[in-house]
Amino acid sequence: MRGLLNKGRKVRILTLPGDPNISDIKDLNCEIVYGDITDYDSLKGVCEGIKTVYHMAAKIISNIKEEIWQINVAGTENILDCAMKAKVKHFIYISSIAADWPQGSDYAKSKVAAEKLVKSQKKIEYTIIRPTLIYSSGGGQEFMMFAEYLRKYPIIPFIGRGDAIKNPVFVDDIVKGLLSVLDNRKTYNKTYVFNGGEEISICNLARLILRSQGISKPFIFIPVPLCKLIAYIMAKTMKNPPFNKYTISRITHNIIFKNIESRKDLAYDPIGISEGIVNVFSRSEK
Repeated sequence: MRGLLNKGRKVRILTLPGDPNISDIKDLNCEIVYGDITDYDSLKGVCEGIKTVYHMAAKIISNIKEEIWQINVAGTENILDCAMKAKVKHFIYISSIAADWPQGSDYAKSKVAAEKLVKSQKKIEYTIIRPTLIYSSGGGQEFMMFAEYLRKYPIIPFIGRGDAIKNPVFVDDIVKGLLSVLDNRKTYNKTYVFNGGEEISICNLARLILRSQGISKPFIFIPVPLCKLIAYIMAKTMKNPPFNKYTISRITHNIIFKNIESRKDLAYDPIGISEGIVNVFSRSEK
């Protein structure tokens, strides 16, 4: 939002009532409105007078399938309908690279369904952004959960051989890319991948995260079939298992995508994880 304000744009932020993070932006010259995308009545007038909508709200991790669907799909349908009724010009939907592999999780399926909603309407120009694993100082839910997991154990249990390829993206590059989409006719009715500038195996990523914090630990590699069995038993015996099929899918799946269109249309030029991870932990120490 700071980038939009620096461009001279008026900004309206929709957030949940009682959002504890709202104090972080109280000093900004923007309008704050409160509502819930799963409650259509609470969205009355939220898009009136708005030219461009950035729709970022999502539920990434939940043991309740209905909750993921309610927020990611029904919520997207609600805010999209509000945007159409208000005659918004451009709807920018922040999806996920997970949508390229919907069989991986309920979250991925929900993102595919939400993308279809955005694409199927004919009243608003749209742009869909699919980020890979987002990381930042104190942010990026999945990244921070992974980093916390690495810090937790003296010997780190690792799913599989750790050779799945990942391409994490630094949040600053996401922001730059999203600002480049603004008022950019080249992006209308297109889908873009926002990945990082460097591919890395999940095992080497883990070692890089630890090394950036001055930590060195041994790994123990557990065969994937055994991991799936453990996850199955946990799912049958625990209400909120700490380990599940979604975790296995995210660790073992390759994320190998080119961002040719993003570079061409948006001059998107992200940094690599080796450079970005230093920024993350140097910032978090300040």
